[in-house]
Amino acid sequence: MIHNKIERIHSDSAITCKLCMQEMETLYEHLAMSREEIDLLDVPKRSFTVHFPVRMDSGKVKMFIGHRVQYNDARGPTKGGIRYHPELTVEYLQDLAFLMSIKCALVDIPFGGAKGGIVANTKELSRGELERVTRAYIREIADYIGPFKDIPAPDVYTDGQIMIWILDEFEKIRREHTPSIVTGKPVELGGSHVRKYSTSLGGVFILEEALKKLEIDKSELCVAVQGFGKVGSNAARILYEKGFTICAVSDSAGGIFNEDGLNITEVIDHKTRTGSVIDFPESQNITNEQILALDCGILIPAALSNQIKRENVNDVRAKVILELANAPITMEASRMLIDRDVLLIPDILANAGGVVVSYFEWIQNLSQDYWEEEKVLERLREKMKTAFEKVYTICLEQNCSMRRAALQFSVERILYAERLRGNL
Repeated sequence: MIHNKIERIHSDSAITCKLCMQEMETLYEHLAMSREEIDLLDVPKRSFTVHFPVRMDSGKVKMFIGHRVQYNDARGPTKGGIRYHPELTVEYLQDLAFLMSIKCALVDIPFGGAKGGIVANTKELSRGELERVTRAYIREIADYIGPFKDIPAPDVYTDGQIMIWILDEFEKIRREHTPSIVTGKPVELGGSHVRKYSTSLGGVFILEEALKKLEIDKSELCVAVQGFGKVGSNAARILYEKGFTICAVSDSAGGIFNEDGLNITEVIDHKTRTGSVIDFPESQNITNEQILALDCGILIPAALSNQIKRENVNDVRAKVILELANAPITMEASRMLIDRDVLLIPDILANAGGVVVSYFEWIQNLSQDYWEEEKVLERLREKMKTAFEKVYTICLEQNCSMRRAALQFSVERILYAERLRGNL
């Protein structure tokens, strides 16, 4: 049940689950949902565990455990990542699959939610062992996945190369070309343009729509980005190219600040050479804590969870916060910020661009009609803009947070599909 879900905390994604599940409990009461509706949403449609042997480089055979959860398919085939982690459990994957169901409904793509993976530490596996483990896992679950059943994608400790091994093994089993079995592939083998930075770009599109609603010109505010990994650096780069002033960025080693703005192209080059953004010329070194307290106007937490909490929330001076990281703000801090009229754009909306472009990849694979980058960009912008409009409207009409509005909108869409199917 939902109450049990709250206790499972394994990572940043798990903390996102906790925040959403806490909000879901009050949402169920707000919507006066029936027992049947709650029961339907509260458990996955299908979850299973497989055990399989793999011969290691040493010549010995080792048993591995794999899981897959297909939470809800009322709106279409399930969709979700495959992650490799030594502490992976099927209960935890159920939480993540639920969130994928919510996210797909939120951005109105015809998928349900799924999640899966293997109990393994990739740092202890050679490349050959990693490939054999991946292929063995797919042989075990091949009957339960497919372009119109369940479509995997990359997740924690998996990437485009692993997706290609999945594709190749599935095609060997089915004896047919099936590029739509998996998304997150390299462009050369059926992947989509924009996929590598789609999470960041989707967030930028959402931010632009938010500024329009607030009638704020981008020249009036500067941007601070906490976290300069793949998502954060791409967000900073895209915003810089669009003419935003990026006054501060940070990575795990620390941050840099220049009130007149940073040249993000040069910052990226500097980090590539030195391994960190710190000591960038014509900037002041700051800490990750200090970047959260800057009078920057727009704050983008794109690093770890729980960065803004009760202890430091009063130091935050941003007018708009875009959650590109998973759960960077605690529930208590979120409520305090909203009470101060800060526009807080939740992670389930802000970082949904990745699954949207995964959907585009699936469409292109099925039709064998591959789109130019401009078409992907335009359709992503349209999807993110529409989702923001729906959520923002509910937020205003019901005087609630954007997180609550996003969850309500998604739940109502899923339940409507279940009613049409006669399941309610």
